[in-house]
Amino acid sequence: MTDTYDLSFYKEHPKTCDPNDFWSQVKRTVNGKPIPQKQIDMIVEAVCNGLDLSVDDTLLDLCCGNGALTTYLFEQCKGGLGVDFSPYLINIASKHFVKRPQESFKLQDVGEFVDTYPEPEQFSKAICYGSFMFLPHESAYKLLSTLRLRFTSIRKLYIGNLPDKLMMSEFFSGRDYRPGIENDPGAPIGIWRTKQEFIELSEETGWSSTIVRMPPEFFAAHYRFDAILTPLDMQK
Repeated sequence: MTDTYDLSFYKEHPKTCDPNDFWSQVKRTVNGKPIPQKQIDMIVEAVCNGLDLSVDDTLLDLCCGNGALTTYLFEQCKGGLGVDFSPYLINIASKHFVKRPQESFKLQDVGEFVDTYPEPEQFSKAICYGSFMFLPHESAYKLLSTLRLRFTSIRKLYIGNLPDKLMMSEFFSGRDYRPGIENDPGAPIGIWRTKQEFIELSEETGWSSTIVRMPPEFFAAHYRFDAILTPLDMQK
């Protein structure tokens, strides 16, 4: 994606963490502490059910980070590929989370990847979890459009942990709010969207979107939602 904002934090922060503290490296934390395994299990269950992952699927994980979440998903399918722009995180993913020959991780900007990958038809399902909100508006639109145009075998795309704009006032209660921060992909939470805004973005790029929420006991359920996308032409 075109870097119109400072992405250095996402590349440099993981280097400040313990090499084996995989959840802190990708900021899957609450108050600076890694979220409990029970919370990870809830994410894995939601994604596997949402994508209807099976042993026949080959999964594409966009913005996969260090692969700590990806590996749980690869276990449920034939194999797959994780893509991320951080050399440090991809090195960790390749070192710790490649368990079979049909699993791999690739260092590349996801926008460049979807534009150029030579075998897009091999993937049947895809995910972008906890990262979509950090893409600028134009880059997000282009990513979804290109996925639909080139990766024509993908039947379901799971986009997770999106900040709900309608819950902003509750989230920022007691926190510093900077006007316009909801549209800043470089902000700590990234871009906030309403569920309707995300549905419209999906439709404009060739997808039908079903909005889902995590169970109330999920740590971010009160201000985030997930979306399960299917190609619009599958709805006809």
